[in-house]
Amino acid sequence: MKADFVTDTRIRLRTLAVALSAALLGACASQDVVPREVPPPPVTSVAQADQQLAAVARERAAIEARFAERERVCYDKFFVNNCLDEAKERRRSALAAQRAIEVQAERFKRQAVVEERDRNLAEAERRFKEQEARLAEEPPKPAAEPTPLPPPRKSTVPARMAEHDARLRTEKKDEAANAAKRAQNVRDYEARKAQSEERQRKVAQRKAEKAAKAAKEAADAKK
Repeated sequence: MKADFVTDTRIRLRTLAVALSAALLGACASQDVVPREVPPPPVTSVAQADQQLAAVARERAAIEARFAERERVCYDKFFVNNCLDEAKERRRSALAAQRAIEVQAERFKRQAVVEERDRNLAEAERRFKEQEARLAEEPPKPAAEPTPLPPPRKSTVPARMAEHDARLRTEKKDEAANAAKRAQNVRDYEARKAQSEERQRKVAQRKAEKAAKAAKEAADAKK
């Protein structure tokens, strides 16, 4: 009789423990539903990106505070490990959502800086080309008219020969000066042209680097 009573008591206690475990497990599972991760809201301005980054910093602090409180509560529960796993998963999901917002906001700010720099470069290039076009359209300055010679006077042959030689030397000197000026103008034009081509090459290179960087960031974001 006593043995039957002990056996019956053990069965009842075991049944009660199973029922209590099921109830605690159901309560823990119902309270710790992990929120589904959703994509971050779009960013349309640098000011909005700054606001989102500040909000991310505040939310991360709040997430860590909630996790610490949840850990404390879990240690009072029957299924401690299950409760802690749920709390850690909620923390991971919340931090991942904030990281997605942070990555998107920082990418928008970097893109805005690159676009502003490209606009400044394009504007400088436009002004330079306009200046070059104005210089090209300006008519060349007329050549200085030679100083009229004094009326011929009676002179000896040596005097006339000396005047002729002097005139030739003057003409050659003027011609050499004009030739040097034309050569300098050609060199200046070639220099401006080389500078323009170099700037165009740098602009194209920066655009290519920007496109490659954006592609890499997009690939990294998908990982």
